[in-house]
Amino acid sequence: MSPTQTNSEAKNDAGEHGYSPEKDAYLKRMKRIEGQARGITKMIEDDKYCIDILTQISALSGALQSVAIELLDEHINHCVLNAAKSGNDDEAAVKIKEATDAINRLVRS
Repeated sequence: MSPTQTNSEAKNDAGEHGYSPEKDAYLKRMKRIEGQARGITKMIEDDKYCIDILTQISALSGALQSVAIELLDEHINHCVLNAAKSGNDDEAAVKIKEATDAINRLVRS
């Protein structure tokens, strides 16, 4: 495990993630989101109207939440389901806890 990896990243490096078949689509969406963030920075630099900036921030936030929900769905339908099917109750419990913790983080954000 590298110093920047989490335990779950180290465990998953050897296997395919649930989102892997859609990786290119996720990357495309994240690049679009990155462009939105740069656009907001430019709006602030150009002294645009506050409500217009807030509207763009809301759109950016919604786009990120959409990606997060889809990744969570992939995690549940791939990682959690596979762990449950494996018959390893400890592994299944870990994957369910990861999903629950991710949901809690998303709800708080």
